[in-house]
Amino acid sequence: MPDDSDPSRPDPDPAPPYAGRTIALVGLMGAGKSTVGRRLADKLGRAFYDSDAEIEKAAGLSISDIFALHGEADFRRGEKQVIRRLLDLPPHVLATGGGAYLDADTREVMREKAITVWLNADLETLWRRVQKRDNRPLLQREDAKAHLSNLVIQREPFYSQADLVVHSKDGPHTNTVSAILKALQTWTPQ
Repeated sequence: MPDDSDPSRPDPDPAPPYAGRTIALVGLMGAGKSTVGRRLADKLGRAFYDSDAEIEKAAGLSISDIFALHGEADFRRGEKQVIRRLLDLPPHVLATGGGAYLDADTREVMREKAITVWLNADLETLWRRVQKRDNRPLLQREDAKAHLSNLVIQREPFYSQADLVVHSKDGPHTNTVSAILKALQTWTPQ
């Protein structure tokens, strides 16, 4: 029987470099963070958390109600706390709200404790997807598509700081999940 403790023998099933880290999906509303995140978590056998859902649970209010009653600044403070708490949990898949990664402190803690994946989708794809739901506080306005276009431009410099970039296109979500898994194979700890 071979000696499994022999250091010269390769590990038959080495853990991937990302095994000990949370995978945090960032990007604009409509990029597919929640839908793709659930499928990615299933594929990896990990828990899935959606920071917006966790904020709603903690506040006992919907995101729209938090915005309406307390404003965006209060929402962002709560979001920051919830994401910090979630990143202290064992490795999982985390879908973050579209504005979460804009905060410098949140980006820093995500760099320390997670692998960030920007789900990058073009404006037309985002617009088609966000029209399916009417609970997007930032789009409750007459010029919603123009505002979404501005958000794409304003937020791209922040999202581009993510560890990995995966394009989220129309089509089966399994394609995006496969693209994330492939991108994760290229990730190396800094």
